Amino acid sequence: MKKYIAIILAVLLLLPLPVKASDAVTVSMEYNATDLDTPLAENTQADAPIGTVLDINAKSAILIETVTGKVLYENNADEKRAPASITKIMGLCLVFEAIEGGALSLETKITASDHACSMGGSQIWLEPGEEMTVHELLKATVIASANDAMVALGEAVAGSEETFVAKMNEKAKTLGMNNTNFVNCTGLDAENHYTSAHDVAIMSAELVKYPLIKEYSTVWMDSLRDGKSELVNTNKLVKYYKGAYGLKTGTTSVAGSCLSAAAERDGLSLVAVVMGAPTSKDRFNGAVKLLDYGFANYEYKEINAEDIELPLIAIRKGTKSSITPIANGKVSVLTKKGEDVKITKQPEITSELTAPVKAGDTVGYIHIYINSEEIGAINIKAAESSDKLTFWVCAKRILKNMFTL
Repeated sequence: MKKYIAIILAVLLLLPLPVKASDAVTVSMEYNATDLDTPLAENTQADAPIGTVLDINAKSAILIETVTGKVLYENNADEKRAPASITKIMGLCLVFEAIEGGALSLETKITASDHACSMGGSQIWLEPGEEMTVHELLKATVIASANDAMVALGEAVAGSEETFVAKMNEKAKTLGMNNTNFVNCTGLDAENHYTSAHDVAIMSAELVKYPLIKEYSTVWMDSLRDGKSELVNTNKLVKYYKGAYGLKTGTTSVAGSCLSAAAERDGLSLVAVVMGAPTSKDRFNGAVKLLDYGFANYEYKEINAEDIELPLIAIRKGTKSSITPIANGKVSVLTKKGEDVKITKQPEITSELTAPVKAGDTVGYIHIYINSEEIGAINIKAAESSDKLTFWVCAKRILKNMFTL
């Protein structure tokens, strides 16, 4: 009998126990700890030239440049798929939008609702009535992918998760995400909840426009509740990939392993999205291949207009007869490495203006062409002001001339 009791006790010790917010634990996350601690596998296609078919073990994949949104590589990128927790990218866009607009601040305290606390999956075990700041909930959402934290933030922005999700879908339409429909803000599997790799890349590029995201997405380890709840980033690229600064992982039984990975080198910012990978290892390896492909084959060229000579602009009915135009801006152009491109700068400037003209006013443009295709323009501005010539200004001039003769 003692032998059987010992066996039963041993089995009970191995079973997972319910964890409360007051316990000192590592927060439940969508990751395998041993996988995160394992460095990235060597990329055998690191120097793959443009046109190479990358060996990515996933249902969908895409690589874009974040400023222009230009697609650099794709495979089944418009296929509708369950997104898991990379759904939270859109929710985070709305939260940062609310912070930027002043509706929320990082110090704003949010009280956890019963609904927010009822979320399953990855969570920080919020308890009904528990208070956390926006800053703390962002840490939990971005670093640990906590579903309860995301819902709490969504409720703070829109009043309810349902209204918040409606705003997410509205934002998706505004961004041109044509293969997306959100049912929740967490990414938990649900009927009719889907997006595509291309759409994920679009909303990822939108999210990285907020500099504040990097203060959370680049953190490897942190904690909540005075150190009682430990947070470990679900994105191992932050630790092991040069230039990585986010962005979001996602894993469910329906979605498989998903990842939106953002990285920047030498001013070139890329987002790689992998969806439907069979394992966490496959999604990270796939993202590395995409990012390496982008950094190996593309670069930014900075084109300025300082070498363009511009004529003086005549001013009609002004206190000055002419003003000096200046063009000291620049345009960053995404080009293929080693590509021989023809750069043309074509000024478009008026020869005469009517006063008043203020310093800094736009008086023309320098159009930038790459191989006959216009890729941008630099503003030409007035270097000085010229007030309108009035009767009293003329009278003062005449009197001044009379007394100086």
